[in-house]
Amino acid sequence: MLGPVILAASRSDRMRRFVSAAPGTKQVVDRFIAGETVGQVIPIVKDATAKGLEVTLDVVGEDITTVEQSYAARDAYLELIERLKELGLGERAEMSVKLSMFGQALEGGHELALANVRPVVEAAAAIGTTVTLDAEDHTTLDSMFAIHEELRKDFPRTGCVIQAYLFRTEDDAHRLAAAGSRVRIVKGAYKEPASVAYQDKAEIDKAFVRIVKILMAGEGYPMIGSHDPRLIAITQELARQAGRKLDEYEFQMLYGIRGDEHVRLAAEGHRMRVYTAYGTDWYGYFMRRLAEKPANLLFFLRSMITKG
Repeated sequence: MLGPVILAASRSDRMRRFVSAAPGTKQVVDRFIAGETVGQVIPIVKDATAKGLEVTLDVVGEDITTVEQSYAARDAYLELIERLKELGLGERAEMSVKLSMFGQALEGGHELALANVRPVVEAAAAIGTTVTLDAEDHTTLDSMFAIHEELRKDFPRTGCVIQAYLFRTEDDAHRLAAAGSRVRIVKGAYKEPASVAYQDKAEIDKAFVRIVKILMAGEGYPMIGSHDPRLIAITQELARQAGRKLDEYEFQMLYGIRGDEHVRLAAEGHRMRVYTAYGTDWYGYFMRRLAEKPANLLFFLRSMITKG
């Protein structure tokens, strides 16, 4: 039951200071964060695509408190797009954005986030790629889906993320699959109450499978975000049953986790996209990676002991 404790700590400034100062932190952060700058992440993008992989890039730092920070986030993505333009990779290198980073939680945040993300989506489309809107905690989702719907009027390939642990997600999946959009399904990595989300891993896994089945049967493009070998195998079977070709869906996994599996799936002909995060404000993202899997936390604790 450490996951909920770690997720609560992800919002604590005191824990942020403690973890940032811990001797073993950098070693573990470097496992999950591809770098701090665009210049550091571009070689990683080149290496991944040379191996037959695709990437989605996330500039970390959703915990903003000012409008000026939201503009800085927008500009960071615009800078990233300029660098991706030089690579000419098309949709092999797309972007993921958290609308909280674009000001969603601030006063007038819905309109601010939409105004900030639109030029990013427009610039991405101009170089032949696209943007996926990441899901965050359940209180933000109605705004995220409304912004997604608005963006798709002009940029229909704009994607969004749904989370299996939320009770609402099967209904969302039916709606989105019918709309023909690009949809990433993940288990979910935020601390949610029992009133809105499954708490038991087995129930979350069952929901994940139900939702993948909905997406595979629909008109959209499913993006399966999981490192679980069993769920990956089930997804392959559901895709086969739905008559999906290998280029009609994709797998997505996190940078730094199961790298051999990334290459194996790509070698089998699957579209395999690596979720690659970078930036200096890594704390919230890092803590969610620790919460998702006990092995990640053990790796961190061993590093602290070794370096201490």
